[in-house]
Formats: sequence, structure tokens, C-alpha cells
Amino acid sequence: MSTHTPAQAHTHFAEAASERRDFAAIARWVAPGAKVLDLGCGDGALLGYLRDTLNVRGYGVERADANVLACVKNGVNVIQMDLEAGLSGFEAQSFDVVILSQTLQAMHNTEGIVMDMLRVGKEVVVTFPNFGYWRHRIQLITGNMPVSRNLPYQWYDTPNVHLCTISDFDNFCRDHNIRVTERLVLTDGKPVSLLPNILGSLAMYRLGNNT
Repeated sequence: MSTHTPAQAHTHFAEAASERRDFAAIARWVAPGAKVLDLGCGDGALLGYLRDTLNVRGYGVERADANVLACVKNGVNVIQMDLEAGLSGFEAQSFDVVILSQTLQAMHNTEGIVMDMLRVGKEVVVTFPNFGYWRHRIQLITGNMPVSRNLPYQWYDTPNVHLCTISDFDNFCRDHNIRVTERLVLTDGKPVSLLPNILGSLAMYRLGNNT
């Protein structure tokens, strides 16, 4: 099986980071050399970016055959498994950071995976498209399901099953005694502080346990 050279993989990760502006923001929440678990890692672009910029160690978790193959070609350590089955194979506090980047909305067992992440990781990073973003609201008012950069699918082919707003996730964290260490809301890669649940398109959370 052929793999990309390190230079090719590095170029791929840099290009992916330019398209996914949340990568740099996530990197600010990860310490150099940290042990990282990236859930729903796709082709491994985020983990590869963190490895190249911060020398992190760790694994990606992915279900799709094509994405697992892409991780291997890109030199990213990957474990093939279904996140819906939970993280029972990982020991408690075995990773410095566990990341779920723009995958939360595609999970059926949303509550279970977030709580499992908090068990496995010393810190948790969760990012998701904000369904309360004003452009989404307008599309709903006009009678259509929202389609945007962060929600690129049509209603009939979307993998998303549990869309939520920033307010929804804030309430979820409060109700489950989850400590929000930091919250960052972005639109077009720029931070949003005013009316984030309306003006923000992407929500990013750094989480920890209160216990």
C-alpha cells in the first residue's frame, strides 16, 4: 500500500487547516506533546495538523473505510470503530485531550459520547455548527432546511441527526454538571462576542468535569 511522503502529508494538512479555520483555534487548546484522541477524524487532517504544529501523539477514530485508508496514506494513526458503541475500550483519563470536531450533530447517542469523552480525556474539545445562526433562521423562515458552509448537506442526504444551538449546548452542559472552561464562537473564522447564538456559525467548547 502506497503512502504519502511526509512532505506531501504536511502539505495536505496545511491545506486542510486553511479550509477549516477552527483547526488553529483548537490547536490553542492543546499543549505541545499532548496525547490526543480525535473522534470522527475523517482523513486525519486535524490530528495531522496538530502533530505537525505541536508534536502531539495520539490516535484518530473513524468508521468509514475510505477515511481510514486516507488516514493510513497520510501517516495518521487510526483506529476503525463505531463511536455509537462508546469508548469502553479506552481507559479513564488516558488522553490529555479528546476532540470531537464537527461530528457531534451526526451522533445518535450524543449524551453518551460526551460523557464518555469526559471519562477518557483530561480535557475535551467539542465543536459543532450553530443551528441558531441567523442565516439558518432565515432559511427556516422561508420554509427551507438550512444549507451553509458548516451545514453543507441537503435535507435528504444529511448525516446530521441532532442539530443544536449554542444555547442548547450551554443548557446541556449545565444540566450534566459539565464545566465549560472556554467557549469560542466563530463566523468565517473570526471570533463573535455579540449575540453569539444568532451571529455565530460555529461553536467551540473546551470542557472539563466539575467533580
